[in-house]
Amino acid sequence: MEPPRLAEVKPGRYRRLMPESSAGILVTGANGHLGRRLVARLAEREPGRPVRAVVRSERAAEMLEALPEEERPEIQILDYSDLAAMESAAKGCSGIVHLVGIIAESASSRYRAAHEDTCTVLASAAANAGAERIVYMSILGSHPGAANACLASKGRAERILLEGPVPAVILRVPMVLGKGDIASKALAGQARAGVLPLIRGGATLQQPIDAGDVVDAIVAALSRPGLENAGLDLGGTECLTHRALVERAARLLGRRPTVVPIPLFAMRAFAAVIARLSANPPITPAMLGVLQHDDQVDPSEACARLGIELTPLDETLRRCIGAVA
Repeated sequence: MEPPRLAEVKPGRYRRLMPESSAGILVTGANGHLGRRLVARLAEREPGRPVRAVVRSERAAEMLEALPEEERPEIQILDYSDLAAMESAAKGCSGIVHLVGIIAESASSRYRAAHEDTCTVLASAAANAGAERIVYMSILGSHPGAANACLASKGRAERILLEGPVPAVILRVPMVLGKGDIASKALAGQARAGVLPLIRGGATLQQPIDAGDVVDAIVAALSRPGLENAGLDLGGTECLTHRALVERAARLLGRRPTVVPIPLFAMRAFAAVIARLSANPPITPAMLGVLQHDDQVDPSEACARLGIELTPLDETLRRCIGAVA
């Protein structure tokens, strides 16, 4: 295999460049927990297939530079709305994984810019660069006609890619649990609580999926035949209320929190007030709607088409929650 080329990005700092002739993989938003897991999995399963990671900031790039040498991808810093930059990044890549997205808007980040605009640019860049497939990570419940602003925006972004010039695979997922990630830490924190306030007493239906299973799905979606322009709904092996999920996690930690129900209308009012008062609110009405969305799907068809098997929920919880006891 051709030895990696190096590009100097700062005095004394270099990042690897993939061979120009390689059928590599481009990963956007690769600095997140899922992105780093994906980069590591691709390095393990397809060591001869280079990976190029694009991020928006030097800080995000440094997170990828901290990966072990054998997992470290080529890294580029760019603006996802810059068509020329995205087209250049996509050159030499047959597959593209688009992980960019938000669930809460702020003064500097809006749904349309994060979802629809990035997908519009990506669709054109991928076609101009000769890419063969795009895999897009979306959210269960996304639909262009959804009442929730976030889910509607994600649905419109999906449609842009599905109607675009490069075949796309849409993977819609619920809560993703992986060791050390934000969702697992939040769940562990709730499980350790003595008194735990939960909206509607934790009645929301959830179907958490193991991060490793999501990575398996992405890898399969990049090359598995018969998935062109498919939208697949994934979920974990069990659907249960959020309260039941917290109680399951609490048992691993030897805890038994007392749940105090919070009326949904009160939380909606709080989110609306905070969104008006703050440029970067910790919660918004749309974000609350996503978190309170009932997730209940049959993932068997998606798993069969992707050729993957799901990790049992108890095994995921032992790995993710038990590790932070």
